[in-house]
Order: sequence, then C-alpha cells, then structure tokens
Amino acid sequence: MDVADVEAVAGRLRAIYVDVHVVAGDATLGERDVGGYVEEAKRLVSDRMVLPTGYTLVWSGQYEFMERVAERMRIVVPVTLGIIFLLLYLNFRGLAESLIVMLALPFSLVGGIWFLWLLGYNTSVAVWVGFIALAGVAAETGVIMLIYLDEAFHRRSLGGRMRSAGDVAEAVREGALERLRPVVMTVTAITAGLAPILWSSGTGADVMKRIASPMVGGMISATVLTLVVIPAIYLLWRSWQIKRRPEAPVEEPSPLLESLTSRLLEEHEGPTLDR
Repeated sequence: MDVADVEAVAGRLRAIYVDVHVVAGDATLGERDVGGYVEEAKRLVSDRMVLPTGYTLVWSGQYEFMERVAERMRIVVPVTLGIIFLLLYLNFRGLAESLIVMLALPFSLVGGIWFLWLLGYNTSVAVWVGFIALAGVAAETGVIMLIYLDEAFHRRSLGGRMRSAGDVAEAVREGALERLRPVVMTVTAITAGLAPILWSSGTGADVMKRIASPMVGGMISATVLTLVVIPAIYLLWRSWQIKRRPEAPVEEPSPLLESLTSRLLEEHEGPTLDR
C-alpha cells in the first residue's frame, strides 16, 4: 500500500540573511568624542527614519569597541577601589583611617579632570587607566601621611600631653611637617618622569599621553590632598575622640590612707642618732 509519492521538482528559491553587515556610510568626528556623537546620531536617526520589517541598525566601529570596554570598566573600577580599601583596612586595622583615605580620594581626581580639560582630551579607556593609577598613588601617599600623624598622636598620648583639641592640633602639625619633604619629592619625581610623555610623538604616543595626563594633573591636587585635606580630616576625627573620652574622676583620699601617709612621713622625718 503506497502512503505517499515523492518527486523532485524545481521550486521557488529562498535566501535567508542573518546579521549581514552593510556599511551605510562613514563619519569624521573631528574633536568630538565617539560616545557623544553616536548618542546624538541615534536620537536623530530614530526621529527621522523608520526601519522596515526585518531590518536592524547596529552602530559598529570604535563605538562598539568602546561599549565593550565600558562594560568591563564597570567591573574593573569597583573591584580596584574595593582592593584599595581592603589593603588600607589590613594596614591600619581600623575602619576610620581607611575611610579617611577613601573619602579623600575624589580630591586627588580633581586635578586630573582639570588637566584633561586643558589639553582637550575626551574620556577614553586610556584616560580611565590613568585615573586608576592616580588613585593608587594618591592612596599610597595618604597612607604614609596617616602613619606620620598616628605616630605623632600616640607619642604625645604616651607622654601624657593629649588632653584637649589643641594638643591634637599640635600633634597633627608635627606629623604633617615631618611629611612635607617626602611628599614634595614624590610629586616632583612622578611629574618629572611623566611630563616628557606629553610632548612625545610616534606610534602609541596618543595612548600614552592620555594615560599620563590624569596622573600629571592629579599629582598636583594629590599634594594638596596629602598636606591639607587628610590632616584636616584627621584633626576633626581625633578631636571628636578627645571630646568623647571620659575624664578620670578625682577621688578623695580615704582616712586610712591619710593616717598611713602621715605615719610614714613622721618615721622618715624623725630624729636620727649621731654616732
């Protein structure tokens, strides 16, 4: 019994194209950044053009690469800051000192942002790498400053010279002055080492300039951070601790202690026999 007849016949051909990239045009950005240009172009295209069914529009090129890197940076930057905070906590064994350095880090980034604006550089992957390196250097100088401040504070505390906010200010001034020359030497060495990159030319010079620029500008604000901001925050924190510290109550001596003291004095000051 036959179930079906199978025959080979010439039918209609059908071609299916999936993810076929057709380059519709090219654009010269000039001085504009890729992200801002593409976002504006997306808005204009969506307002003025309706894609037929089955068509898709993909923005490729440098913008696609930038989007992939931005996704990675959303993971790398928080992880980097978390590692810095963890190392600070392991070094100081306390939350307050670690937070002082972490809260002061944004001040060190101000110089890098202003320097990028002066040079006319846009945000890129190389710029973010420079900011990450700047955060590490600023944290390192801040750690050394806190170590000097802690040494001066505890040295005065052990000597019994830490009773008021004025004593805290003297300790902070003493520790900050000890750190003045090392900070200036560190900033000078880093700036002198990175400054020639800003005038370099050749293969890879554009990338290296954008890495070095945040660090050169950021070291200026990092100096102010280390010499002014961190000591000021440390002074406020230690002064608050001194004010909250309970004072030792003054106790009246007991009668028994007074009688024993007077008897010892009489025996010590009593008549001596001459030989």
